[in-house]
Amino acid sequence: MTPTRTPASPVETHTSRISGIGRVLVAVYGILALAATGRSFVQIVSKFGEAPLAYTLSALSAVVYIVATIALVRRGRTWRRIAWATISFELVGVLVIGTLSLIEAQWFPHDTVWSVYGRGYLFIPLVLPVLGMIWLRRTARTEEAR
Repeated sequence: MTPTRTPASPVETHTSRISGIGRVLVAVYGILALAATGRSFVQIVSKFGEAPLAYTLSALSAVVYIVATIALVRRGRTWRRIAWATISFELVGVLVIGTLSLIEAQWFPHDTVWSVYGRGYLFIPLVLPVLGMIWLRRTARTEEAR
């Protein structure tokens, strides 16, 4: 006889959260985490003195993407809160740095990941946190309904 799982079991909840569009969202966050980490590492190691603010912000965005990726994959209320915090921080960062990079361009002689709202990354940094928030909200409803 095969044991059956209840719909509210942790495995079932975890599986439903990172399936379909959630899996794509996590993959994009993971790719941005790798891209931002690589970019900031090369920039800081090779030419930090040219644009320290921009390169430090690129490193900060890398950390945000890494933590967001982990938080989106992990289960539990604490990880959900961390996901909300990092994705909210990301959205604010993209909006603030994006606007400042247009208004005070001299502060950013080289682009950051979030410069001009993520222009160097096809504006994905601008759209991704909004999609992440929608997804977190939707999965919260389905998890609560179980």
